[in-house]
Amino acid sequence: MKRHIPTLAALMLAASTLAVSAAELRIGLESDPDALDPAKSRTFVGRIVFTAMCNKLIDVNEKLEFVPQLSTAWNLSEDGLTLSFTLREGVKFHDGTPFDAEAVKANIERAKTLEDSVRKSELASVESVEVVSPTEVRMHLTGPDATLLAQLSDRAGMMLSPTAFANGADVGANPVCSGPFKFVSRVSQDKIVLEKFADYWNADAIKLDRVVFLPIPDSTVRLANLQSGDLDMVNQLAATDMAAVSASGNLRVEQVVGLGYQGITFNTANGPRADNPAGKDARVREALNLSIDRQALSQVVFSGAMPPAGQPFPPDSIYHDPAFPPPARDVEKAKALLAEAGVKTPVRIDVQTPNTPVQMQMMQVVQSMAAEAGFDIQITAKEFATLIADAGKGDFEASQQGWSGRVDPDGNIHQFVTTDAGFNDGKYSNPDVDRLLNEARKVSDVETRKGLYNEAQQILSRDLPLIYLYYLPWLYGVDQGVQGFKPYPDGMIRLENVTDAD
Repeated sequence: MKRHIPTLAALMLAASTLAVSAAELRIGLESDPDALDPAKSRTFVGRIVFTAMCNKLIDVNEKLEFVPQLSTAWNLSEDGLTLSFTLREGVKFHDGTPFDAEAVKANIERAKTLEDSVRKSELASVESVEVVSPTEVRMHLTGPDATLLAQLSDRAGMMLSPTAFANGADVGANPVCSGPFKFVSRVSQDKIVLEKFADYWNADAIKLDRVVFLPIPDSTVRLANLQSGDLDMVNQLAATDMAAVSASGNLRVEQVVGLGYQGITFNTANGPRADNPAGKDARVREALNLSIDRQALSQVVFSGAMPPAGQPFPPDSIYHDPAFPPPARDVEKAKALLAEAGVKTPVRIDVQTPNTPVQMQMMQVVQSMAAEAGFDIQITAKEFATLIADAGKGDFEASQQGWSGRVDPDGNIHQFVTTDAGFNDGKYSNPDVDRLLNEARKVSDVETRKGLYNEAQQILSRDLPLIYLYYLPWLYGVDQGVQGFKPYPDGMIRLENVTDAD
């Protein structure tokens, strides 16, 4: 019998074939995430990475209905003061630590008490967490909270291994969750590498071996990398590139109406940089608001793909109120408001802006429009994570930033305008707004909540701590080899049953 001994070349070919067969998905992000710690994270792209890495107590489906994830069932008591969860059995964190009720308690308490947690106001109604058994946990509330399930379907409900944050360890440097992919490495401004977690509770739905996220702020460069095959997907395709992608034989556009918006936040009370005309006088902010032609902005920069905005709730939301439409441009009224405010023109405002070409172009158009009404807008370009960090510290006069949107309307407004809320960078404070929005958290009846939001928006439309520019549809450029991807209105990239033939 003749034996066949593999040659070195054959062994090398076999090894090469195995390497190629490992399915890796390369996703181009519009910016680099901030801290990979759910308690501290503020960026949209960070949420995309977390979706691949961290499971939550509950999730949402394509219709934005709550569905099980780490919990299999939940129940709210009749008085609205106790929210109970039945937890999924057999779940492990990436470090082997078992997921159980004690882990839920530790995570919620950490998010509520960590000094620099931005989840505190999202979980403000949770008074205590009771471990009933390893698979049952109860959250005792200070009062009814209609928003809490929505909060727990996002970063407030993401579970980290308690072992990973014991003794104050830096979670962001080595996040340990229980999702389909585990953290491997991160090079700032370069890439984040995740690999498949073999012990994932839903492992049969995960077809990919690795996921690599690559932050590329320039949309033109992202597109070029997608066209060359160096990327398999980009998370936010420039609206002006949709036609080119659609015409390509090997690429496609995936899109869905989103929940969020882009706007400009003003520093009204956060340190010395609030001492400027726009920070001190709502009439100046209103003048800037009226100087912008939102329809023209959408056409010039986004080929009409971004609907003009005048409130935090997008047109498809049941909480959208026609009483607050996008303001029509009125240059003469803007000039009159500046004269009434007694400010010297041109009014100089420094606006920090993400250093992406599209956002820079958008602000340059705003700059040109505002100049006609008597403004001198100075644009300061910053990497997005830096922009967010500086905004939190009060190191800004005005900040062009957006919000990816939330399932519950509270998520689009409360955090930004109530006193000391996590994303209230300008430190705006109005007790009537606080009262109305806190009350809206307590009621579940849609019409009652709409009435409360309407009253709050009437005040906010006068005070203008922030102005809304346009709403955000989610636009993805995807290689034809990628199959099984479904865009969701929340903008997250879910990788269950996604395959890559390349």
